[in-house]
Order: sequence, then C-alpha cells, then structure tokens
Amino acid sequence: MGIINFQGKRNNPPEKEKEPILVSDYMTKKLITFKEDQTIEEAITILINNKISGGPVVNDNNELVGIISEGDCIKQISDSRYYNLPIENSTVGRAMVKEVETIDGTTNILDAANKFLQSRRRRFPIVQNGKLVGQISQKDVLIAAMKLKGNTWK
Repeated sequence: MGIINFQGKRNNPPEKEKEPILVSDYMTKKLITFKEDQTIEEAITILINNKISGGPVVNDNNELVGIISEGDCIKQISDSRYYNLPIENSTVGRAMVKEVETIDGTTNILDAANKFLQSRRRRFPIVQNGKLVGQISQKDVLIAAMKLKGNTWK
C-alpha cells in the first residue's frame, strides 16, 4: 500500500465578507454644472469644450433644479430654425428637464446598474440633504464592475 498524498487535508480559506460597493465610492464629485439663466449657446460651448454630454443645473444654493443634455440643446436649435426664432433668447432653464431622477449615494453599484437599464438614462445626480454632491454615469458603473471582476468573476 503506497502513500497517496503528502499534503494532508486542505482547508478552504475563510471567505471574506463582501462589502457592498456603493455609488458614493465611484461617483464624480467635481461636476461641471449649469445655471438656469445661462444661454443655450453658453451651454453648448461648455458641453463641447469639456467633452461631456450633459450636466446638472443648480441654483445659487447648489440645489438640483434640472438636467441639461446635448439632446435638449439640439431641440432648441431645431425649434429656433423651424419657428425662425433667435437662439440667443433660449436659456438652459427653458430647455432643461425639470423632473430629475436621482440615486442615493448609499445605493449598491449593481442596483444603480439596474436603474440605468430600466430608465435608459446616461447619468444620475446624487443629492444629499437637498444639495447636489455628485453624479454617477454609466461609465462609472463599468469602472466599478471591472474592479468587481477580480473578486467575483471567474
């Protein structure tokens, strides 16, 4: 009778408790924001120069009042040409979306991913105590997913 194994019994390493990865861990905190009284031309220039597709609109107290996007600006340009109105009179406040969905910073990043899939939005602002504190984008969720990959994907 021969020896089968010299290593002895192997114990499985104890599993680490998995801490939830939160939206606040990956949200962008340095935001480019807009004001309601800015012209659409100013907003377009900011979007182009900063290579962004939209951003939150805040009041003087940094409270979220809307979101402006490239699509909102394009609609203003289109309406301006169709109705033969000067675009200089168009403001961010007139073009922005006023009913804004937000995500809480304590939301799990995978729950945020599901919310992106259900809503078809590109970004969600994060509001805390009535103030805008950050924004999470689809790209931020992808970055978080790649970090999760090393821990959970095979």
